[in-house]
Amino acid sequence: MFRESFRGKIILPTILIVSFLVIGLISYSSSKFFTYHKSIIDETITANISSLRFYLDASKKNAKAAATSMALNVHAIKAIQERNREEILRIFSPAPELYRISYYTVCDNEGIVLARTYQPDYFGDSIANQQNVQDALGGKIGSYFESGTEVKVAARTGAPVYDADGALIGVVSAGVRFDVDSEVDALKKRLNSDITVFFQDTRIATTLMQNGQRAKGTTIDPAIAKIVIEGRQEYLGDTSIFGVEYRTFYTPLFNAGSEVFAVFFLGMPLAELKKASDALLRDGIIIGAIGLAVSIMLLLAIISSISRPLVTLANDMDNVAAGNLHISANIQGEDEIGRLSKALHGAVSIVHKLIEDITVTIAEQKKGNTEYCLDPGAFHGDYKTLADSIVKLANLGSKDQLTGLPNRHSFDNRLDFEWKRAIREKTPLSILLIDVDRFKNYNDLFGHQQGDVALQTLAGVYAHSLNRAADFTARWGGEEFTILLPNTDSGGALKIAEHIREKIEKTSIPCVDARAANITVSVGVHTQIPDPNSVKDDFIAHADKALYKAKAHGRNKVMLTP
Repeated sequence: MFRESFRGKIILPTILIVSFLVIGLISYSSSKFFTYHKSIIDETITANISSLRFYLDASKKNAKAAATSMALNVHAIKAIQERNREEILRIFSPAPELYRISYYTVCDNEGIVLARTYQPDYFGDSIANQQNVQDALGGKIGSYFESGTEVKVAARTGAPVYDADGALIGVVSAGVRFDVDSEVDALKKRLNSDITVFFQDTRIATTLMQNGQRAKGTTIDPAIAKIVIEGRQEYLGDTSIFGVEYRTFYTPLFNAGSEVFAVFFLGMPLAELKKASDALLRDGIIIGAIGLAVSIMLLLAIISSISRPLVTLANDMDNVAAGNLHISANIQGEDEIGRLSKALHGAVSIVHKLIEDITVTIAEQKKGNTEYCLDPGAFHGDYKTLADSIVKLANLGSKDQLTGLPNRHSFDNRLDFEWKRAIREKTPLSILLIDVDRFKNYNDLFGHQQGDVALQTLAGVYAHSLNRAADFTARWGGEEFTILLPNTDSGGALKIAEHIREKIEKTSIPCVDARAANITVSVGVHTQIPDPNSVKDDFIAHADKALYKAKAHGRNKVMLTP
């Protein structure tokens, strides 16, 4: 029974597949791992090389941002203009931490140092020979890797400082030092690699140790120096340093004159990497074995948790098929089960909306509101086709197919609604019965097809003569039309009726023969404040009597019941 169930069909094959895959993966990894060892190391050092290049580039950018920002600082400008060394140090000393740089050097417009943040007591010397300072004294912002008297290797940017009159008064030089142990220590922590900075071919800052001390003062391997310093190229390869095998990367730093004046070194001990790789392999085998056991134990619980919502969904779909749209499953997620639940809810919600819109449409049409109907544009596909068919069916039952106006049935519904409202609110209700004069003669002369065109034109006149949303016009039958005017007294009703009569009298009804005179209408008007004892049929009968009176008095008249 279990093997034939949904869970059994998934669990047993899955256990076999997972077991095969885990065992096969462990065997394959064991036999091939050392083949991948070199590529793992290469990928690691490649990533570190990218990080080193980003660090060097970011150092230049930080120096540029630091120099240009402080060169525009109004307090700094004032202090430089006044040659106030104490004030310069007060302003500039906190800034290196803000801009992630090492130091500031501020000089006057001749390159004479006014203040140094890293050596506050050392000033008065000239730094005009530095390229970044020369650029700034020439009015440009210059960023370079450079060497100086005190700082041997740094990324520097010089920015000119101008007073309020636009005169050059000094230079702000910002730098990120690479020649100090603190900087290489921080970089080693970030890249998990040994770092060395060479000035020319000599180590001046390094994380490499020799005899328990930093290996500063030692020189680069001559063969590598020939490639990197003389050949001006990067070097990537395995190198023995102080008896330890490293995967190494050397990159030259070029000064403003495109000369190699320093070298950056990045190295990873191969022994440590191999040890880490072996530990990774061992841990992988252990974890794989544990994972296989845990996977088998958890598989039944996982499949069971998957099958439960499927059973619920199946029951809900049976209910939907039986016509019960009240479903219980509401499974969230983007997996197949979640999508299935979402699709089922979507389909049911569309059907709910169709039912709701149809119900509202029926309720509105019972009030005589033929303009309200469900919107087919809210649906798609076959649902839209169904909605279109419902709209067509609703229009067939509520509208006159010739004129597009509400039909007699819709008028009866609207009258019932307005009648009850007038009783409830004790407001007057007026009705206009309109008949086309001598319409039979018109049909006999021009034919029924042209008569239909005339009725359509008249229907448009009636509809466009009403300004309020509550006013209602319908085709009564044949050439007769009716207009219902809620909350309108007899004076207002007569005014509207006379307006319609005059408008039609001036309307040139389309016809095929110029012998026809303009069509006219006769209008019967009745106004009443209904009460619970009033009869709607009497209300209509009074309007009909007024219409008969208008006909009897020569037609093209508006008559009000006494």
